[in-house]
Amino acid sequence: MRIIGTMSGTSLDGVDAAWVETNGEKVAQLGPAITVPYEPALRRDLRRLLELAPGLSPGDPFLRDCEARLTERHAAAINRIALDGQRAGLLVPELAAFHGQTILHRPRQPGDADGAEGRTWQIGDAAALSRLTGLSIAHDFRSADVAAGGQGAPLVPIAHAALAHALPKPLAVLNLGGVGNVTFLGSDGTLLAFDTGPANGPLDDWARRSAGRDYDRDGNLALAGQADGAVLGRLMNHPFLAQPPPKSLDRLDFDRALRDAGAHELSPQDGAATLVAFAAICVAAAARHFPEPPLQWLVAGGGRRNPAMMRALAATLAEPVRPVEVAGWNGDALEAQCFAVLAARTARGLPISFPGTTGAPEPMRGGRILGGLL
Repeated sequence: MRIIGTMSGTSLDGVDAAWVETNGEKVAQLGPAITVPYEPALRRDLRRLLELAPGLSPGDPFLRDCEARLTERHAAAINRIALDGQRAGLLVPELAAFHGQTILHRPRQPGDADGAEGRTWQIGDAAALSRLTGLSIAHDFRSADVAAGGQGAPLVPIAHAALAHALPKPLAVLNLGGVGNVTFLGSDGTLLAFDTGPANGPLDDWARRSAGRDYDRDGNLALAGQADGAVLGRLMNHPFLAQPPPKSLDRLDFDRALRDAGAHELSPQDGAATLVAFAAICVAAAARHFPEPPLQWLVAGGGRRNPAMMRALAATLAEPVRPVEVAGWNGDALEAQCFAVLAARTARGLPISFPGTTGAPEPMRGGRILGGLL
């Protein structure tokens, strides 16, 4: 199938879109890919939604306005990729994958009361997107897994496995967006995945509050500071680090812990250095859950562009740490490509979540398709 995958992650920086030909098990061809940045006003409003989401109704006017603008940006990205593909001689896509924007993620956690239900909320108007693009839309990828007691995240590991089928194993694929998540591909076919902890999200918020920047460009703040050992010591006691997988996070889950640990009392430079160091410590803690050490770590997401983050990972992990580009992958397009793979699996009725990735009780189908494809 020819699919345009899209992804808007917890970093809230824009929508990635990518043309992919796949059957959901292997990737036959990768086409053009782009990132359409969100304008500053939309990015600010989406960040505000994260704070408001627990008390919002689906009909809230502010939420509906953000959803409409978000959907329009996705449509612009999809239409641009479709045109770029035609210019490159590629066939017209049959389907678009629309993850939407996560504004709340509260799956069931250990210790929840019997009968407690998890919740995951991604905004985005699939019907409007279909009208604006003329394509069938695969969407709502997480809710079935969460309803069955899974974490609803991470979902892309099975797509990582499709892309990495020819790479030496064991292998760790680390995505550093607002939240970090890792896929472990074992030498015996083991597929294990979970969220590692905070990554770019708190760092972006810190750069905005302390230095008036949207993010720590080139790691300049963090590289000019020193990680605070006392703050790190308090953060390392957070129960999430010791919790065995499956486990996943909301973008704001560590905000209170960071305040309680005293991170917000640091200088702009030292605060950034501390947040980078803590992200690396979370990744190292995650590695303790692997059944065998990986041969290497391939890093995707915005974090791979932060020299301070990559340096901290290299100093913390025993194995080589490299951007995914060394494997011939496009780190900016990877998650959009992965959701194209998930859309193909949805269309074919193949499972997209597994006991070793989300904690689902069994391999589970997910996603819904809006339009005339099925």
